[in-house]
Amino acid sequence: MSIQNVMTVCVGNICRSPVAEGLLAQSLPQCKVWSSGLHAVVGSPAEPTAQALALQAGVDISAHRAQQVQAWMCTQADLILVMEAIHQRELAQRFPLARGKIRLLGEFGTEYASTPYDIADPYQQPLAAFEAAHTAIALGVAQWAHRIRLIG
Repeated sequence: MSIQNVMTVCVGNICRSPVAEGLLAQSLPQCKVWSSGLHAVVGSPAEPTAQALALQAGVDISAHRAQQVQAWMCTQADLILVMEAIHQRELAQRFPLARGKIRLLGEFGTEYASTPYDIADPYQQPLAAFEAAHTAIALGVAQWAHRIRLIG
């Protein structure tokens, strides 16, 4: 099985999933990567703090515009990476045919614990919340990118 199409999903598609999309696209240039939201702020750019932290990591997400997750996106994706376990359940409920390809971005845990982790929503939170989310997203992206490269 080859993974060529990856979708990242959060709630509003303005903080976490655009950053994950940008980092994954940078790590996996051979893949098509996009993001969407369960309750997207359709047409909105990525949140400025998320954009700034992504840019510090070498990824420009300034062109991003939020979009609502659609059934055709779930069909097209080989892998759907969500930020929280609750997103996994909601997506599986809304799009049952995609159930087998919906995974948690933090599925592989951290260097300190092998327990899967949720990436908390930093929306309208202080800078520290965005930094924590960015770090967690970067870790999840690195782990998934490694596994996707191994699959081929």
